[in-house]
Amino acid sequence: MTKITIFAVGLIGGSLAMCFKGKPGIKVVGHSNNPSSVEKYLKREVVDEATTSMEEAVRDADYIFLCVPVGNLEEYLLKLSKLPLKPGCIITDVGSTKASIARCAAQLQLKDAYFIGGHPMAGKEKSGVEAATSRLFENAFYVLTPESRTPQEVYDRLAELLKWTKAHIVKVDPARHDEIVGAISHLPHIIAVALVNQIAGYNESNSLYKDLAAGGFRDITRIASSDPIIWRDILLDNKSVLLQLLKDWNAEIASFIRLLEKGDGPGIEQEFLRANQFRNGLPERRKGVIHSFYDVYVDVPDHPGVIGQITTLLGSHRINLSNIQIIESREDVPGVLRLSFSEESHMDKALELLKKDYAVHV
Repeated sequence: MTKITIFAVGLIGGSLAMCFKGKPGIKVVGHSNNPSSVEKYLKREVVDEATTSMEEAVRDADYIFLCVPVGNLEEYLLKLSKLPLKPGCIITDVGSTKASIARCAAQLQLKDAYFIGGHPMAGKEKSGVEAATSRLFENAFYVLTPESRTPQEVYDRLAELLKWTKAHIVKVDPARHDEIVGAISHLPHIIAVALVNQIAGYNESNSLYKDLAAGGFRDITRIASSDPIIWRDILLDNKSVLLQLLKDWNAEIASFIRLLEKGDGPGIEQEFLRANQFRNGLPERRKGVIHSFYDVYVDVPDHPGVIGQITTLLGSHRINLSNIQIIESREDVPGVLRLSFSEESHMDKALELLKKDYAVHV
């Protein structure tokens, strides 16, 4: 029997547990310091067993997943290094920074166990074990960052186990991982927060800023609503990478300032063209480190009950909506209904249903 222990069975840990639980020859054990959390894990049946005892959780474990916040990873790894672990045990984590935990593991020189950093690049707006799903990682990248001295057989064992997640496994150097994720995730979060705070400052003297920002601005700055504590730890952990990225960002902004000061229309046009070409070449419909929304726009007439008809139709086909918004609806002007789905499959089913009776676009 293969024993998998998961510390912190929240969104990521719980989703991993659901990927492994019930598979042939696998037992999943959850750990939390909070007895009520342990009860919740068992009640929701995301694990086979759960405990508040760290020693009991890791006893005879073949795999240990650390799903605690980035700021607690080194603390947990240090505790594990002092416990008797099963020879050959593989310890991994799910943090969005990798260099610091890799250094910590190398310094600890685990005796009977191996550490391989991990980062499943998928998530959801909601958190906690209540939001966990076995489909969270499907078609997402799952990055592994083994040390150079990690035996290939050990890496292969973990990669083979992770096939149950249906994610795409990618091997990356820890430092390179932090550079890339810093640029495509951490930097955008900083920019979004700074932009929202800038507009919030303007809004103090004119509330029209907030009123008019309800549409597109709210969408493009969605990630500014991320958990402050989690992101404090992530940004501080990846500080050296982000300081350089922010210098590069300042250089990009300075370039736009020069173009505007000179009234350089062709230069501005070229910047947008260059961005369009790169963005249009990005993979579509693949999960990434920033959670995607799957939106469908429906042109609806201003008739009583039309929104209820649409939501009832979707509900009767077990299609889950994550959000709904009326963009415009007034007399004699068709409204636009935005339907948001957390899963691509639900969006596709909705499209097939709605296009029979409505004008639908994505």
